[in-house]
Amino acid sequence: MGSFNIEPLPARVMEVKAILVAGGHGSRLHPFTAYVQKTMLPLHDRPVIDYALGTLRRAGIKDITIISNQFIGQISRHVGQGLPGERIHYVIEEEPMGVAHALELAKPYNEHTRLLVYFSDNITTLELKETVDQFASSPTPPGCVLLAREEEHPESFGVGVLNAEHEIVDIVEKPANPPSNLAIGGIYLYDERFWSFLEEAKEKNGSNFSISDINRMYVQNGEARLMSIGAETWVDCGTPDALLQASNMAKDGKLDPNPYRN
Repeated sequence: MGSFNIEPLPARVMEVKAILVAGGHGSRLHPFTAYVQKTMLPLHDRPVIDYALGTLRRAGIKDITIISNQFIGQISRHVGQGLPGERIHYVIEEEPMGVAHALELAKPYNEHTRLLVYFSDNITTLELKETVDQFASSPTPPGCVLLAREEEHPESFGVGVLNAEHEIVDIVEKPANPPSNLAIGGIYLYDERFWSFLEEAKEKNGSNFSISDINRMYVQNGEARLMSIGAETWVDCGTPDALLQASNMAKDGKLDPNPYRN
């Protein structure tokens, strides 16, 4: 009898979609944000949102939900229907009712999938393509990936608690006395259990809910992985000083708004 060459089955791939959270009043950037959505403020010659979208697009993500406030029309006129092959969804947050409510507005477009949740103030030079591809091709739910960076003053962030082996064992939200200088905030990858974890965390914490509550659930299950930005740059553009810093970096070509790698 002849022999047969059996080709291995291709790895299962679950699409990773993105939720770009661009809501809130941008109070730290008043008076500009009284008239302009904060992600439409300029970084040199391009608006902030272009740099966030560039990071998502270079990671290979084609389905993006943008959540914003009453100025969402400014974003939709700029971004439009997106690039060829993309699906852009716009969701309006009529009132700022917290992170959980904002995320739930995006749920109809993002159920039964893996997610990259990106808070739009965050501009980074870190490239996520390899991480997103690995996350998508995992044959079992891969947990979550938490981007982290060292901060001199991490009190404004979720802060990682590490054990003696430098493994993350907990996350403390905006602690007065930080247990480490490892800030976790702004960009997260979640597997397909995200929405059930969100519902559980919301029921448990009510109005005190923060995104760290979901992260903590993955950590406690031993299913969270820290990804340090290392030598890469991460700027929170939520203040005038940070916006100026990022603008100078953009002018110097250190930040990239383009959808494809140069």
